[in-house]
Amino acid sequence: MRAITYDRFGGSDVLQLTDQPEPKVSSDSVLVRVRAASVNPVDWKIRAGYLDQIIDTEFPAIPGWDVAGVVERPGLDTPELAAGDEVYGYVRKDWLHGGTFAELVSAPVRTIARKPASLTFEEAAAVPLAGLTAYQSIERAGVRDGQTVLVHAAAGGVGQFAAQIARARGARVIGTASTRNHDHLRGLGVEPVEYGDGLVQRVRGLAPQGVDVVLDYGSDDLVPTTRAVLADGGTVASVVDDAARDELGGHYVWVRPSTTDLDALTRLIDDGAVKVDVAKVFDLADAAAAHDLVAEGHVRGKVVVRV
Repeated sequence: MRAITYDRFGGSDVLQLTDQPEPKVSSDSVLVRVRAASVNPVDWKIRAGYLDQIIDTEFPAIPGWDVAGVVERPGLDTPELAAGDEVYGYVRKDWLHGGTFAELVSAPVRTIARKPASLTFEEAAAVPLAGLTAYQSIERAGVRDGQTVLVHAAAGGVGQFAAQIARARGARVIGTASTRNHDHLRGLGVEPVEYGDGLVQRVRGLAPQGVDVVLDYGSDDLVPTTRAVLADGGTVASVVDDAARDELGGHYVWVRPSTTDLDALTRLIDDGAVKVDVAKVFDLADAAAAHDLVAEGHVRGKVVVRV
């Protein structure tokens, strides 16, 4: 099968289009014919070796955790799925080797779910990691109807999902973003505020009594800012700064694969409550360029690779 692989840590130049053997399929996994995969910031950081202290890598490694495709062959004990089922998932395994930037991937059933019917494969591939990160941090923070929620990096891949999920729960959402993304956020029902000096005053101007929840997907000075804007009894959840837990008494969230949570996202998407923003689609052979675009950090929406 065709696959993007790398045989050492490094820059995007280590990514090569190669021929690899078809992956083996364990009893609780299914073989998925990949139609699309997406690039997340963690993907280029893994490729560069930044997570080598916590995740083992077997070279040559195929990158990618997000996938959308069709079940090619079920495992020996996978009654949940059958050949021909359209699925999507966050196929994170216990070590790095057989990722999703390939024509085929072996996916444990705990990591995948049926694809939202309203999405293309390219759109569906953009959802799992970012969507699950948003959903699970919102669950952990207990966002509910009537609350005011501040979302940091609201125009980013995770932030857009979080803002929409919080809105679907009946929350009022204030979102930090650069001014060029403010109209986009307004279209999602978010009240935008600009990053930088004066942020606390701008948030307090919209929510004089403070916000009930802070969701952090990328912010500067999380601790002092949160202390200045959080209402009494409020909470904070961060996916980038463990100070949310250790100094603010909130939550530090590392996303986990979950079929149940993917099913919840599917319902929100197919009901029209959550929209998916795809910034650009690359061919598999251009995976290095896709990695570079995400690493630059200025793209709004998700970067997808079509297989």
